[in-house]
Parts: sequence; C-alpha cells; structure tokens
Amino acid sequence: MAENAGTRPQPSSIPAARDTGGKPAAISKARLSDTVKHGGRIYQLMVEAVRDYAIFMLDPNGYVASWNRGAERIKGYRADEIIGQHFSIFYKPEDIATNHPQHELEIAEREGRFEEERPRLRKDGSEFWASVVITAVRDEDGSLVGFAKVTRDLTERRNAELKALEDARRLAESVSANLAKSGFLTAMSHELRTPLNAIGGYTELLTLGLGGPVTPEQLDYLERIRRSQQHLLGIISDLLNFSRVEGGHLTYDIQPLSLSQVIEGIVPLVEPQANAKEIALETPARGPDCLVLGDRAKVDQILVNLLSNAIKFTGAGGTVTVSCGESADTALIEVADTGAGIPAEKQEAIFEPFVQLGRSLSSAHEGTGLGLAISRELARAMKGNLTVASEPGSGSTFTLSLPRVK
Repeated sequence: MAENAGTRPQPSSIPAARDTGGKPAAISKARLSDTVKHGGRIYQLMVEAVRDYAIFMLDPNGYVASWNRGAERIKGYRADEIIGQHFSIFYKPEDIATNHPQHELEIAEREGRFEEERPRLRKDGSEFWASVVITAVRDEDGSLVGFAKVTRDLTERRNAELKALEDARRLAESVSANLAKSGFLTAMSHELRTPLNAIGGYTELLTLGLGGPVTPEQLDYLERIRRSQQHLLGIISDLLNFSRVEGGHLTYDIQPLSLSQVIEGIVPLVEPQANAKEIALETPARGPDCLVLGDRAKVDQILVNLLSNAIKFTGAGGTVTVSCGESADTALIEVADTGAGIPAEKQEAIFEPFVQLGRSLSSAHEGTGLGLAISRELARAMKGNLTVASEPGSGSTFTLSLPRVK
C-alpha cells in the first residue's frame, strides 16, 4: 500500500528539488510557477473541471505542480496532499527500483513525448490500469519548463479485453476438443461396424444351415449372437449420429409435415417392442393434423427414440400414450408413460450426452445415453424443443414441439 503522501521517502535515484538556499523545496519555481499562475482563466477552468482524465503538471525534476479534479478522482489524492510530492509516488516499487519514472521523463524531454499503458497506484495502494501521456513543456527559447501529464483509468476496458481473450481461448480449446472428439467417434464407429457386420453376416449363414446342420441349442446361441450384434450396431449408430450432430455435419430438409401422419407411421414400428412387454400402446383419436415445419426423417428419429425409451422404462402391464396437439405458434407430440418417473433434479441431466437414468452395472436398461441428447439437438436445430415433465411414481411426459405452418 502507498504510504502517506507527506511521509513517503523519495527514491534515491530521483534528484531532490532545492531552493536557492540549498534547502529542499516543494517544487521548482521560476518559469513553471509563472506558467501555471498566469495561464488563461478559461483554460484553467476547463482543465480543473475534467473528471475522466488526470491532468497535472510536473516540474523538470518530476515534482507535482498542479492537480485537477480528474486526478483527485482517479488517484485519490487531494491537491494539498500531492502538490510538491514526486510523481514516482504513483508507481509500483518494482518500477521505482528500475528507475522507470525518471526514464519516462528522460524520453519525454528528449523526444517531446512519452506514452505507455501500465499499472499505477492509487493513494490507498490499489492498482489501476493507466494510459499515460507525458509531454515536455518548453518556453519560447526552448528551455524546459516542466511536463504535462495526462492519465486515464482504463481498468474496465483492460479487464474486458482480458476476459474477451480468455473467452476466445476457451472457445478455441472447446472447438478443438469437440472436433477431435467427433473425429475419434466417427473413426471408431466406422472401425467397429466392419467386424460387426461380418459377425452378423456369418451368423446369418450359420442360421440358414449353409455351414452344416445346426441343432436347436446352437440356433439359440446364434440368435443370442445376432441380438448382441444388433445391439452393438445400434450403439455405434448413436455414436455416429452424435458426432455428426456435434460437428454440425447434418443437413435439414425443412418442409411442411403432419405430426398425425408421423405418429401413424412410427407407432407400428414399436408395437412389437411394446407387445413383448405387455405394454398398452395408445394413440387417442386425433383431431387436427398438427402441421409443422420440420425434417420428416429427423422427426421420425425423435419419435422412435421417445417411444422406445418410454417402453423400455415402463413396467409390464403399463401404458404408453402418444398424441399430438396445437398451440398458437407450435404443434407438438406428447409421449406419456406410466413408468417410475424422473426426479426433478435429474430432468435436465437426462438430456446430457452419455447420461442414462438409473444406469448401473446390474441395470437392465442398456444403451449409450445419447438418444435424448441427439433428439433435443435435432429438435432445436429445427427451431423447436424437446422437454420433459415428470414426478417420481407418476410416469413421464416428453413433449416435442415444432413451429406451426402459418
């Protein structure tokens, strides 16, 4: 913290101002004092009224000779506290140790002007980021009268610039990481599909008996292999879709489409899955066509995922209901189930990649946890959304909303 202006020792490298009797003097008098005293009244009023800039004079040795309101506001010193003090009082100890204040005056005297941005100290010892201009002031015969010093507090601008740089750095790192991740997922997925397709093909050949007679027990084993192969292919498809969505590599064919027709086309695809668990799949009578703007293939993909999830997380004998409706600006598909429900604190987490509610090593709920993340991204890319409303023990309702055709 800066010491009191009246007691702070001057740096040994700074020459002390002295009067004609050899005693220390507050500032050099002579021409500088006359210049300050006899300056135009309007000019003095203008300088004193400025509050956004610290504007003050230094004598040839660097002692403060005048002080405006802006200087008081920025640096914290009153005029009677600072006039007569050496301007090095505004500098950090490490700057004083390298004789930086005197170096500034030497450059200004030699070249007429010195300018920099650098930390400075306030009276209370706190730092601010200062834009500083020091100009040599000379009289008619070229003799050095002193220095005019203008300081502006740019702390807010500096902080904003540093924050922008940090945000840009983080964004660049994030983009780079996402590109690397997407590239890895794509490459890995393609590498895994090749052997899995071979496994599926050879399993089919063995099942058909092309390799010789197959016993009923062997057929059961082959069916287990086929189901596992299909399950793994489904996971890989999710990974590929996720990498494409994250990488922005998907294109959308936005056209008017009927959500009623989407439901009619998709429900039969998941009926076998529901029947296998003895789950009732209900589609209430639909009134409006629920016309929206969307990509039919992407909307189909979202609905298949929502219905498959609802069936997977609904116990035997439960019910899954799919319906559509309209509001002023949107039309929607609702998929409601009678499953266990989702706690409030988990309802956003399930839309995060690789998150699956209730997953454990012993869980029967298989999958990557990418389906809902992909579905929400697809919905939002079509200017819609995917949300959930649920209470533990009362089931869940997932709502896909899309902009209506005007």
